[in-house]
Parts: sequence; C-alpha cells; structure tokens
Amino acid sequence: MQKASIIVKDVTKKYGNSTALNGLSLEVEHAEIFGLIGPDGAGKTSLFRILTSLLVPDSGMASLEGFDVVKDYREIRKIVGYMPGRFSLYFDLTVQENLEFFATIFGTSIQQNYDLIKDIYSQIEPFKNRKAGKLSGGMKQKLALSCAMIHKPQVLILDEPTTGVDAVSRKEFWEMLKALKKEGITILVSTPYMDEAILCDRVALIQKGRILSIEEPQKIIVQYAHDLYSICTDNMFDLLEDLRNFSKSNSAFRFGDTIHLSVKSGFEKAELVHYLEGKNHEQIEIGKIDPEIEDCFMELMTDENKI
Repeated sequence: MQKASIIVKDVTKKYGNSTALNGLSLEVEHAEIFGLIGPDGAGKTSLFRILTSLLVPDSGMASLEGFDVVKDYREIRKIVGYMPGRFSLYFDLTVQENLEFFATIFGTSIQQNYDLIKDIYSQIEPFKNRKAGKLSGGMKQKLALSCAMIHKPQVLILDEPTTGVDAVSRKEFWEMLKALKKEGITILVSTPYMDEAILCDRVALIQKGRILSIEEPQKIIVQYAHDLYSICTDNMFDLLEDLRNFSKSNSAFRFGDTIHLSVKSGFEKAELVHYLEGKNHEQIEIGKIDPEIEDCFMELMTDENKI
C-alpha cells in the first residue's frame, strides 16, 4: 500500500515555447491539507488540471490514490473533487438544480451524501431556489464546494477557492476544509493569501514550474536566515529602490505601508540611517521585526531568481 495520496514525479508541461511545469515533484499525504503557493503563471493551475486528468503531462508521472492520471483517468474522475479558479457552475440553474445535476453526473444523489456536505450546504439551502448567478461570492464558493463534494471524493483539489471572497466567508470556508480533513479527505489547495498558508499542514512554494520548498509553515518561518527590519520614511516612493541599492541589503519588498528589509551580516542601523539621509529621506523609522511566512516566500523567490 502506497504511503502518499498524491504523487507527482518529474512532471513537465509546455505550451509552445513556454514551460508551465519543469520537472516538478511532490507528495501529499492522506488526509492532509497541502497548500500550493506561488505567483500567477507559476504552474499551479496546470498541475491541478493534470491531477484531475483534464491535461496530459509531456513527461513524468502523477497518481492519486494509486491511480495513474493518464492510464486510469476514469477512476481518477470518480475519486477527485475539483474547484477551478473561476466559478464554473451553471449561472442559469438554481442552487438546488446545480447540486442535483452534479450528483446525477456522478451516479449519486443529494440524499445519499448529504451528511458529508450538510454543514456547508445548510448555509445556502435557504436560497436553494435562487439562480447560481445571483449568489454572493461567498455563497458561490460554498455551492461550488458542495458540488465538488457531492460524490464523496477521496481527494479534493481547490484552485484559489477564496479569491475575491470577504474575510468572514474565507474563515468559514477554511473551517469547512478542516472538517473535511477529519473525514479522511486529502485536500490540495492553492491560495494567494499568506494567512491561509499558515492554516495548511504543509505548504510548497512553486516558481517557474518548479518546487522551491516544501515544509510545515512554522518550520519555514524558523528557517529564515536573515535579520529583518520594517522601514518607512517621508518619501516612500523612492525608498524601495534606495533600500535595494543599499550595500547591506539582501532583499527589500513593500508590505502594506512599510518596506521589509532583509540585511546581510555586519549590518548597522546607524549606517542605514546615514545612507538614507544622504538620499534626502526624513522622518526615518526603522524597527527590527520577526519574519512572517510571506517574508520567507519572497526570500526564496529572490534566491531562485539569482540562480
């Protein structure tokens, strides 16, 4: 019996001269919430489409619960639930009609698997006669998740499921995922939100179709190797470029209304103040801070771009 629920080994996918996946490998354990983090164009959606048998890899192999995504595509479609990044249900069908339609496709019924989706579906059931196109963003995502779960899949694949959804609905959505994990369902999810990455059991950073790091979120933070400072001045417009040109700068990125500066060994705060004053900055505020997971990912991406 194999250990992992999802296995991806040396998968490559190209579109013309563009490489979406470049020898990508990873494993996701049973009943794990595994997060995939990366910028637009990193290859996340291509990977998800391969895992759901909607796309064939150029090379390498991938399997879900022991089924090969190419040879066993019929079995794959029975055991996987997929929520694409764009709302893909039928706008002109009601909530109830969408759910009944997807249940019928998978040879089941709402009643048969209602216990699995009741905590999710019960929140939108009062609106079951409303057309899906008239739902709010949060309700659409709950309906899409209900439709993806109606056949009781062993693996759930979610492509940025909470993008554009309000903070309260995002929190509710992740509570639902935790409940599904307790049911023994393996969950692979991509997200642009760093506060959601923390909620995963493990996360992988993907860049240019390759995995840069796979680890538990807190371990990624602990492994951050540089001192980090939050900096702001009266001239934020020029500050980012000036900090990147500072001799002791390792990396600098904007975070809200401040800039996070990662520094090399030998850094002295007084030296930075003198440098910024020489660049006509005033009202200089510099404070040492602890890294967050987003700092770690930005650092990894910077290191990758230097290769």
